[in-house]
Amino acid sequence: MFKKYDVIVVGGGHAGCEAAAAAANLGSSVMLVTMNMGTIAQMSCNPAMGGVAKGQIVREIDAMGGYSGIISDKTTLQFRMLNLSKGPAMWSPRTQNDRMRFAEEWRLALEQTPNVDFWQDMVAELLIENGKVCGVKTSLGVSIMANAVVLTNGTFLNGLIHIGEKKMGGGRSAEKAATGITEQLVGLGFEAGRMKTGTPPRVDGRSLDYSKMEEQWGDDDAGSFSYTEVNIPKEKRCCWITYTNQAVHDTLKEGFEKSPMFTGRIKGLGPRYCPSIEDKINRFAERERHQIFVEPEGFNTVEIYVNGFSTSLPEDVQYRALKQIAGFENVKMFRPGYAIEYDYFPPTQLNLSLETKRINNLFFAGQINGTTGYEEAAAQGFIAGINAHQKINNKEALILKRSESYIGVLIDDLVTKGTEEPYRMFTSRAEHRLLLRQDNADERLTPIAFALGLVNKERLKKVEDKIANAQNIINFAKNTAVDMAIANPLLERLGTSAVSQSVKLYNLLSRPQVNINDLRSISESFDRLLSGFDKQTIEQAEIKIKYDSYFEKELEIVSKMKKMEDKEINPDFDYSHLNSLSLEAREKLKKIKPKTLGQASRISGVTPSDISVLMVHISR
Repeated sequence: MFKKYDVIVVGGGHAGCEAAAAAANLGSSVMLVTMNMGTIAQMSCNPAMGGVAKGQIVREIDAMGGYSGIISDKTTLQFRMLNLSKGPAMWSPRTQNDRMRFAEEWRLALEQTPNVDFWQDMVAELLIENGKVCGVKTSLGVSIMANAVVLTNGTFLNGLIHIGEKKMGGGRSAEKAATGITEQLVGLGFEAGRMKTGTPPRVDGRSLDYSKMEEQWGDDDAGSFSYTEVNIPKEKRCCWITYTNQAVHDTLKEGFEKSPMFTGRIKGLGPRYCPSIEDKINRFAERERHQIFVEPEGFNTVEIYVNGFSTSLPEDVQYRALKQIAGFENVKMFRPGYAIEYDYFPPTQLNLSLETKRINNLFFAGQINGTTGYEEAAAQGFIAGINAHQKINNKEALILKRSESYIGVLIDDLVTKGTEEPYRMFTSRAEHRLLLRQDNADERLTPIAFALGLVNKERLKKVEDKIANAQNIINFAKNTAVDMAIANPLLERLGTSAVSQSVKLYNLLSRPQVNINDLRSISESFDRLLSGFDKQTIEQAEIKIKYDSYFEKELEIVSKMKKMEDKEINPDFDYSHLNSLSLEAREKLKKIKPKTLGQASRISGVTPSDISVLMVHISR
């Protein structure tokens, strides 16, 4: 019935979509198997992309030829750059999106991608021969053969939905769970665990009183995720902010005795940084209120996502509590919130390529690895799709370093440290975050994508031009001086100290109080120069000037660390005979089998003295 494919992708969520697109764009024939063709790229939780650290990930995917940034831009209700009051390492793009259009655009993009086929069915079994995956078998008994398989099962593996005392099998509201794969993998020696996530109720926007809420519009000068030219909707939508209160908390507490979280019916750990509303009022009992973000689901729907009110309490308790929130007095609820438990596989069972250590050519990506969030899933899917193609073509795997991408940090954290709770990316997880800004993702990663064959020469040329043009601005600022009589009135107005002689534009711009547009008013030649460049190039030049000394120090640290990162360890290295290593270090090193000395140094329980011992033996 089916030809043999190069790559089968199981699951049509964010990870699966990026995996399918990446492998296909590299030239592999791809079969995307999903349980429901109508929910490809469904935004199961909030209708938004990006945010702190997550926005950097979306830009990195886009810089390498992935689709997430383009789809986000095409379906944006509003765009905001978060953390602009902080340094550029913290600036994080975020879009509010039209849920239905987002899924539609993703499906259209995949349908227009050569080499991608689709099959709607549940994968019940992996076909394995001699320790190597060779295809899948579906619930209809159909066998599809392939050279590699990427599992992106999301929350569907033995998914169990909880609403109060009620529970039902399901991977998402109104969609059945996937069975069979966990049991097979455990039988093959994989370790599995349970995790939990949740979602809030959805309500009828026509029943809300927005006059009692705070408006939250996007940026006037809206940016975008993608480095390509995308037709971004001109129409924008407002979000709102309201708050819980003591009456809301008291009503919610009435349902605690029926809460699956508090009664122990939910065994899996939930996301620490996105707790349910009942968890928030229980853990932070001293707080009188909690913020609620009222987010529209799209341009042409009245459905509202009640962000901050994730819950698994009985639906009648949810409804009564909602009615006591300011602006929600006459609320009509479309569907209740719920919690969902699902199987995952601790990611220490993977190589940095996201290929499993036990079964050749089998890759895991997304929530199956213990992560939470569309962006983290999409990044893993993108890398898994690339590496599935690379593996079957006997090419070197793409392993992004921690010093060159948030994606590299994400995967290294998962594979090296593992996770026992849903993993979410934060800027604090990246030790080189000053180098991993959202504004320079193209400079960092587009050359790598070009070498792989994921982006064309025209796109690489655009990046090269941006770098060269930013350097032209920097060189001009270094070589152009203004008289103190011209500079000082500006400096006085900006609240920074005067100069006693003529001063280079570069030195003025190094001051935190001075921005590049301020200097246009005191130098006509600088203004003429800048008029020839786009906003992104000018911003890049300004950031490089302001943080030049910091970048130098960071690059020195990266250079020193590179020696450890480049020191490879034989995968068959026998740690059991190194009695100089601590017992814990021997156990962890044998289990994880780090690829490099740098990766070994980040394993929990491996001490600096263990690394010194290891370094001596590797050198021998």
